[in-house]
Amino acid sequence: MPRSLPPPNIAREMNANLRNLPSVSDALAQPPVAAMLAAGHPHSIVTGAVRERVAEARAAAARGVPPPSAGDIARAVADAAERSAADWPALVINATGVILHTNLGRAPLSAESVRAAASAAEGYSDLELDLADGRRGDRHAAVAQTLRQLTGAEDAVAVNNNAGAMLLGLAAVAAGREVVVSRGEASEIGGGFRIPDVLAQSGAKLVEVGTVNRTYARDYERAVTDQTAALLVVHRSNFRVLGFTHEPALAEVAAAGAARGVPVLHDLGSGALLDTAQFGIGHEPTPQESLAAGAALVFFSGDKLLGGPQAGIAAGSAELVAALRSHPLARALRADKMTLAALRRTLLHYARGEAITKIPIWRMIAAPLEELDARAMAVAERVGAAASVVDGASRLGGGSLPTDELPTRLVSVDASGAGGASELARRLRAGSPPVAARIEGERVLLDPRAVPPERDAALADAVAAGLAGED
Repeated sequence: MPRSLPPPNIAREMNANLRNLPSVSDALAQPPVAAMLAAGHPHSIVTGAVRERVAEARAAAARGVPPPSAGDIARAVADAAERSAADWPALVINATGVILHTNLGRAPLSAESVRAAASAAEGYSDLELDLADGRRGDRHAAVAQTLRQLTGAEDAVAVNNNAGAMLLGLAAVAAGREVVVSRGEASEIGGGFRIPDVLAQSGAKLVEVGTVNRTYARDYERAVTDQTAALLVVHRSNFRVLGFTHEPALAEVAAAGAARGVPVLHDLGSGALLDTAQFGIGHEPTPQESLAAGAALVFFSGDKLLGGPQAGIAAGSAELVAALRSHPLARALRADKMTLAALRRTLLHYARGEAITKIPIWRMIAAPLEELDARAMAVAERVGAAASVVDGASRLGGGSLPTDELPTRLVSVDASGAGGASELARRLRAGSPPVAARIEGERVLLDPRAVPPERDAALADAVAAGLAGED
């Protein structure tokens, strides 16, 4: 069928838009682009960027969108070039009150861990060299030694993240065989990754037992056949099932596995090495508790409640860890030298009893309400009349204790004079330094808990600038 033509008035408008479209040479002659060329930006790259903008404007003009001026195109190209040349990722002030904010990179590292990663990056190292005898060393040895000390595991291995640790564990232990999982734990673990999908990718076959809300140890034991490689228990780190429920203790599942000669694998998720209950929130199971209860292998993250770099850790039976280390996937999933250096330094904080004072997330979790109140009052005073201090709640985030909150004090900023809360929040994100905040009604809320105290003044100044209309 012939394509229908637009009405005459719309066609005339489209033609006018296309006629008024600036040329590439017009945009190249504008001061912002001319300044880029004078500063040494390659002519071919700048010209290509201008052509892309003109092509986008032409496509929009054909849809009836008025064309930009040559100056608009030049400014857009210059702004994009400035953004592309800036350091990435940018350092952001996290005033959301979410301690393990996935979109903001989860756990910040201790100063010592940052230095360890930088030292590993800046030169050669003994990553896989035994300096005593000059022979090839083991990149996992230092981290594994500290993990054995902290968790009671026989051995351990670190890979790039916890999903990788779990995938490697299942592939090494259960490829081609069955893994028994409670129906209530065959969940999505974040980022769209689902337990059944991870099992399928590992080559293992999922066998579900129990129901969504009630599973018993006997369900696991009855499901074991000569094709069963393992029982898998998945900690519900990012959701809760409430009401008419039952789940067996890990020790009960381990006993059921032992009775049938099948190991229990436990996916913990967050990797807390300290008892979270001491800070007035729920108890998050620890790797050392899981291993003591009979788990043969535990999987947990490095960048959640452990407070280190992104990593996945598998710890437990020496025989099973050896199978993981020798599996072909281990090389594809292995952690790099900077990750291993930062992870070991983070683990040493625990070994030396200094986790609460040295690891940032534990300092944030342990921060007393009186301290947060004093800091919030100081920030509000510096911001000015638009700011006040109110009660609020912080969250752990990162898939840890999803229903638990920590009491805090918030700086509440009236954004009505700054174009509204959404506009003020946009200005804060676009500022220098960028600030991530929360919105409630027409007020922007700032939680000092996840803000380093030495950045309080910068936070206040950024808010004052945003209220004044500055990006």
